[in-house]
Amino acid sequence: DVVETQEHYKSRWRSIWIMYLTMFLSSVGFSIVIMSVWPYLQKIDPTADASFLGWIIASYSIGQMVASPLFGLWSNYRPRREPLVVSTAISVAANCLYAYVHVPHSHNKYYMLTARALVGFGAGNVAVVRSYIAGATSLTERTSAMANTSACQAVGFILGPVFQTCFTLIGEEGVTWKFLCLQLNMYTAPVLFGALLGVINIILIFAIFREHRVDDMGRQYKSINSDGEGSDVLDQNTEGSIDHVAVVALNILFFVILFVFAVFETIATPLTMDMYSWTRKEAVFYNGIILSAIGIESVIVFMVVKTLSKKTGERAILHAGLLIVLVGFFILLPWGKKLPNIQWQEIKNTTIPRTAPSEMLAPFWSLPELQPPSNHTAEPVGCPVTQSWCLNTPMIYLAQYISSDVLIGLGYPVCNVMSYTLYSKVLGPKPQGVYMGWLTASGSGARILGPVFVSQIYTHLGPRWAFSLICGVVVASLLLLEIVYKRLIAFSVRYGRMQE
Repeated sequence: DVVETQEHYKSRWRSIWIMYLTMFLSSVGFSIVIMSVWPYLQKIDPTADASFLGWIIASYSIGQMVASPLFGLWSNYRPRREPLVVSTAISVAANCLYAYVHVPHSHNKYYMLTARALVGFGAGNVAVVRSYIAGATSLTERTSAMANTSACQAVGFILGPVFQTCFTLIGEEGVTWKFLCLQLNMYTAPVLFGALLGVINIILIFAIFREHRVDDMGRQYKSINSDGEGSDVLDQNTEGSIDHVAVVALNILFFVILFVFAVFETIATPLTMDMYSWTRKEAVFYNGIILSAIGIESVIVFMVVKTLSKKTGERAILHAGLLIVLVGFFILLPWGKKLPNIQWQEIKNTTIPRTAPSEMLAPFWSLPELQPPSNHTAEPVGCPVTQSWCLNTPMIYLAQYISSDVLIGLGYPVCNVMSYTLYSKVLGPKPQGVYMGWLTASGSGARILGPVFVSQIYTHLGPRWAFSLICGVVVASLLLLEIVYKRLIAFSVRYGRMQE
């Protein structure tokens, strides 16, 4: 056996930390403009409508879905530095394009669509990141490293909107540099900041990142990616075939996990506006606070699950996480008798309450600064009468909604980390780039289909049908997990090279 030297150990973990940074910057690239896309789109191209906004939001996931298997395949046969640098450079160029979408005299919305799709394409490098981490860690290190990766991703999603908020201080006009044809304002400054972070990331990849591979027991060996680095190590033992039933099952489970969370994110604003008669401003503000709290909760869960998995194993934790998500959506089912306030559209700017307001909602709608100044400027609030289910479906109480948020915020990160960890362990020492690419692509597909599914079902059939179907999907995933439970074991354990 080749014992890992202290120098190799430090270099290996420095490279893993660069991968954490890459994952963080990838999620920042998505979230740093998410709150300002709509007003910026309206400003640069008045012909754009809300449906086109949906395509712009979805284009990121579409780009990532296409790129993930491609970058994964590339990383299987070449040094990973190559796809990492190229993908990051594409994201930098796409962010710069986004800052210039106001320049053309027409079709500006299509330039913005292209820019966001290319940012998503560059984010396909998460498959390379996770395949590298899977190959550069032993089985005992794997869960912790995967949890750290997901935590960096979650922190990026949390801090992106924070960065965006800071840049709002520049204002809509900002500063114009005519010789560069550049307007530096609250819409362009965040993406230029993201581009700068991308350039720093590329420099760090060249300066610090090195190829390292260890087997499941932590012994270092040479792989095709090493490009001459670390020649005095073991050849990898890849005898034995991958359990493709387990691989397909984990892809399906991961799709379900990302699908139900995308549904949860999408439905939050319309649900609270319909159920609690919140205005657009109130819904964005309160749900922003809730989602931020869930993000912080997720980071804590990522840290706790690293320790917990050593005692119970990844499969049991994945099972528990899915059960928690199921309970979270089950709680959202409307059970009471009280109906939501109805927004009668034929009577302008008027809400007809079906029952007296609940006292628990009073703190939210009695805030003086959120009250409209007079009746003729008020926006209609309540459940629109055009949604026929509003007339006969009981409301979902705020306590139900908050409880569901807490449970889903607990279950989702558990399922996310365990899926990646089990997947990497099932694949074993064989190159994981393509497989990780397919897993990332399945998650991207879920983030595209989830919002489409819930928007159609919720609008036409209401929350009872929408959340019942989601509960059914989660129950089906739990049954699938039971069927393949014994197959979700590490490659080395399956072939008797290690004890479970």
